[in-house]
Amino acid sequence: MLDRRHTRQRELILQLVRSTMDHPTAEWVYRQARRRLPHLSLGTVYRNLRRLAEEGFIREMHSGGHPARFDCNTGRHYHIRCLGCARVNDLPISVDPRLEEEAGRAMNYRVLGHQVEVQGLCPLCQAEGISADNDSRSMQPGAEEGARPTAKEARTR
Repeated sequence: MLDRRHTRQRELILQLVRSTMDHPTAEWVYRQARRRLPHLSLGTVYRNLRRLAEEGFIREMHSGGHPARFDCNTGRHYHIRCLGCARVNDLPISVDPRLEEEAGRAMNYRVLGHQVEVQGLCPLCQAEGISADNDSRSMQPGAEEGARPTAKEARTR
């Protein structure tokens, strides 16, 4: 019975990460999962997210000063982060392998990969006059029922 519950928890967590392109945090996944599994613990969510990342189903992303986020797109790609509301999205441009080649030559490194995160203000934050100086790091993707909270709502969280 424990294995079945564990599997159901894991499947739900993976489904939730795959349900959004906003690169959710563990806390967001936890809040969404508790709607269907009210006895689920935050520790279980963290363990399952890490295991799913280790097994290659999702990617765990770290960016200085921000909570880890989880990405269902495990292929090579770049990201863009809003400095107003902390939203992270995939950046629809091609990965440039020349960057790794040039970096390796310049520094005599054997380059194993690279990550790029472009930073700016999303259209919603721009429209609402949010600046990059606002501290809205607690903003989570896909608030109630998958709808994106407004930047004004992000400021109040």
